[in-house]
Amino acid sequence: MLQDQQVHEETLTTEEQDMLNSVRFSRVILPMLLGLSVVGYMMWRSFQKEDLPELNWTLGTAVLLAFTVFLLGLRHMAYALRLRVLTEGEFTWRKCIELIFIWEFSSAITPTSVGGSGVALFVLSQEKLVTGKIAAIVFYTVILDTAFFVIGLPILLLLLGLPMIFPEGEAGGSSVITNSFFISYGLMMTYGSLFFYGIIIRPDKIRSLLGWLTSWRFTKRFRRRAIKMASDMIATSREIRTKPFLYHATAFGATAAAWSIRFGLVMVLMLAFIPAVREGLGWAQQTLLYGRLKAMYVVLALSPTPGGTGIAEAAFGPFLRDFIVDSNGKYAAGMAVLIAFIWRLLTYYFYILAGTIAVPNWIRGVVNERIRKRKSND
Repeated sequence: MLQDQQVHEETLTTEEQDMLNSVRFSRVILPMLLGLSVVGYMMWRSFQKEDLPELNWTLGTAVLLAFTVFLLGLRHMAYALRLRVLTEGEFTWRKCIELIFIWEFSSAITPTSVGGSGVALFVLSQEKLVTGKIAAIVFYTVILDTAFFVIGLPILLLLLGLPMIFPEGEAGGSSVITNSFFISYGLMMTYGSLFFYGIIIRPDKIRSLLGWLTSWRFTKRFRRRAIKMASDMIATSREIRTKPFLYHATAFGATAAAWSIRFGLVMVLMLAFIPAVREGLGWAQQTLLYGRLKAMYVVLALSPTPGGTGIAEAAFGPFLRDFIVDSNGKYAAGMAVLIAFIWRLLTYYFYILAGTIAVPNWIRGVVNERIRKRKSND
């Protein structure tokens, strides 16, 4: 499908073509195969015939599964709302919805630790926005996403303690998860603070800081990229610091809603398949489950694989093993694999498949617009 990118490629610059090469079909195959291989192996290893009665398919199960699809759409609309707010209405709702498909697709095929910001910058640069606003949108989304985790996690951790991170605190292999959580959270806080300082507090200092950090022999190769980042952050500051409170509040509210719906989708899947969750999930347990899911996403932020594929599927069961239990209260590994597969099918593979349609259509529109302008200028 993505071979349509090759249409009229001569109208694109070398830099633009390099960016498009990063979202070719060949980049899609690897993460899909990796994720499906992990799920297949785990299903073969964990799922037993005795797990089948535990599935307990009912009308309620079907209704809850349908509700997860609704939540997926609602989450997409929350991100579209954020983009519409950040562009101050310059994009139509339809355009925002389309661009979020591309943004999510690019995140799905790039390592979680890298994210889809580079592709987002490229995409927005084709959409008739001034340079300062393009940088502002991408950098500010990083600040908003980071703030959601950096602010909320310490509060939840104080309320719930170490069980929020892992069912057994520091017992057994959970120490690896706990250490990964604090390392990932520390990195998240570091770059979030750097972005906040460079954009909101002292943008005049960020160029000097990044210049100094890249003045050493072993960091000089990053100097050009660092100076470009500093310039983008200064441009972002000019855009962001003048915005009214409602702009910031709405953007953060949409961010919090999108992430919370993402966690809520997993919670609904567990309600659909696990009777013990339906029968005994009070407010305290719901809060713990919400905090556990938030901690899981922080750990997955360190993933070097595209979209966290393979690692996300493998980590799902161990993270939630005190919730995913059978009728005897024991951890149901096969059920965990099934729920993890449906979760990733909705939140990961869906965007890969949608992206194979949205990306070529968007590229075709951009190239056709360039051709139209070129003909009108001749």
